[in-house]
Amino acid sequence: MGGFFGVVSTTDCVTDLFYGTDYHSHLGTRRGGLAVRNPEGYTRFIHDISNAQFRSKFETDIYRMQGNKGIGVISDHEDQPLIIGSHLGVYAIVTVGNIHNIAQLSTRAYGKRSTHFAEMGGNEINPTELVATLINQGTSFEEGIQEAQEAIEGSCSMLLLTDKGIYVARDKFGRTPVIIGVKTGSIAVTLETCAFPNLAYELKHILGPGEIVLINEEGMTPLKAAGPRLQICAFLWVYYGYPASSYENINVEMTRNRCGACLAGRNKTEVDLVAGIPDSGTGHAIGFANAAKLPYSRPFVKYTPTWPRSFMPQDQNTRELVARMKLIPINDMIQGQRLLFCEDSIVRGTQLKDTIQRLYDCGAREVHMRPACPPLLFGCKFLNFSRSRTEMDLAARKAVMELEGQTEVNLKDYADPSSEKYCAMVERVRLRLGLTSLDYQRLDDLVAAIGLPKDKLCTYCWDGAE
Repeated sequence: MGGFFGVVSTTDCVTDLFYGTDYHSHLGTRRGGLAVRNPEGYTRFIHDISNAQFRSKFETDIYRMQGNKGIGVISDHEDQPLIIGSHLGVYAIVTVGNIHNIAQLSTRAYGKRSTHFAEMGGNEINPTELVATLINQGTSFEEGIQEAQEAIEGSCSMLLLTDKGIYVARDKFGRTPVIIGVKTGSIAVTLETCAFPNLAYELKHILGPGEIVLINEEGMTPLKAAGPRLQICAFLWVYYGYPASSYENINVEMTRNRCGACLAGRNKTEVDLVAGIPDSGTGHAIGFANAAKLPYSRPFVKYTPTWPRSFMPQDQNTRELVARMKLIPINDMIQGQRLLFCEDSIVRGTQLKDTIQRLYDCGAREVHMRPACPPLLFGCKFLNFSRSRTEMDLAARKAVMELEGQTEVNLKDYADPSSEKYCAMVERVRLRLGLTSLDYQRLDDLVAAIGLPKDKLCTYCWDGAE
């Protein structure tokens, strides 16, 4: 998915920029980049971080950077930040999101004849460069950002580093959070509020959908008011967000505890202990155990010092190896036990199936699974949270295809937990994974756990609602 951080200070901003950007490394992507501006111009560094920590790649670069304003990014795949020269002036830009109509927009841009794209990777246009091209068609940064946001189908939040300060724009439907923080002498913008406490920033403003502001040494200047429709990604609270972060003033860890409590409230299975699939299942499991008054244990521990995140390596065999090597079972907690695991979600289920088998190999009597969200029926088309190349890779969709014998199916009944088709789909997934029982979170319970009205949440991946 990616994340960004920006800061403007009355003194040098590089230390805050470095650590603030690093606090987005959990988003599990492949590129990192920093850019700062000073009276002499821009300094920028970009590195591959797919198999190394962000800090280790940039810890020497920052000694060659100085300036009082800067932006940083953890990016899905493209190189960022980009430094752009245009009739609006020279600026650096970072984006977070997913542009669906990139082919259409690039064709339209080529129609102007003078347009070209330099940041090509794998014969694909860099989405951030395309956004910059759209912005450059405006008569001002403010106008250009608005025109770009209207033209983009999908989602796109962005930061533009200019001589006037940092232009901050949240996606027009607010699918990703964008938050402003302040401390004496500095103002910062982040996607993850977990970046603020240890850098001494206090939350000042949460941008609304489509809102644009300029931050500089004088503070924050509103440029475009927020739009009426919020569709923030609900999966941020389920999985992607960091536990210490809050979006729309709703904390991630507390939401996960409530998710677990909702699962416990519907549970009718007797078990000996509750555990979470590390790490994202932990908050859900703690909420479940507390609500059910059952012991919480860690029959698996994760070895993190040297292994990258398991979904980052692009080769499936490598992903499975990483997932297996990181999780170390504790046999004494598994032998003869009826185990109930909470997991954030079941996407493909390939790694989970291996994990479940390892529990049985260690002597588990029963293994029950309680995912914290409903079955994933639709591939995300807004934030790229799933690495699946096709929706048919999703465990739930694979089960539907087996039941229906075809891929083109009306999924309405499969999204309804009270329908026979839903029950049949879940049973197929349970059998494939080798679970004793499998009960997914209901969407209405998930919405209640988050605490926002459903019409302010994006739930597309579960029910197809746009």
